[in-house]
Amino acid sequence: MRSPKKTKKGPEKTLRIQYVRSVIGAPGKHKLIIKGLGFKRLNQVVTRVDTPAVRGMVAQVPHLVKILE
Repeated sequence: MRSPKKTKKGPEKTLRIQYVRSVIGAPGKHKLIIKGLGFKRLNQVVTRVDTPAVRGMVAQVPHLVKILE
């Protein structure tokens, strides 16, 4: 059994995302994406690590969320 590699990483880049529009009437897939990003209520802001997976989720629902600087 191999031991995991220990790498030194700097501070991870993060995204601040705000949930700005309701998923009422949106396709079920969009509702699942919003839930997967961790949103529970409108105007909530969450911080997520900037990974291709998170970027892809945000790209699927740009009309429901806003990326904050």
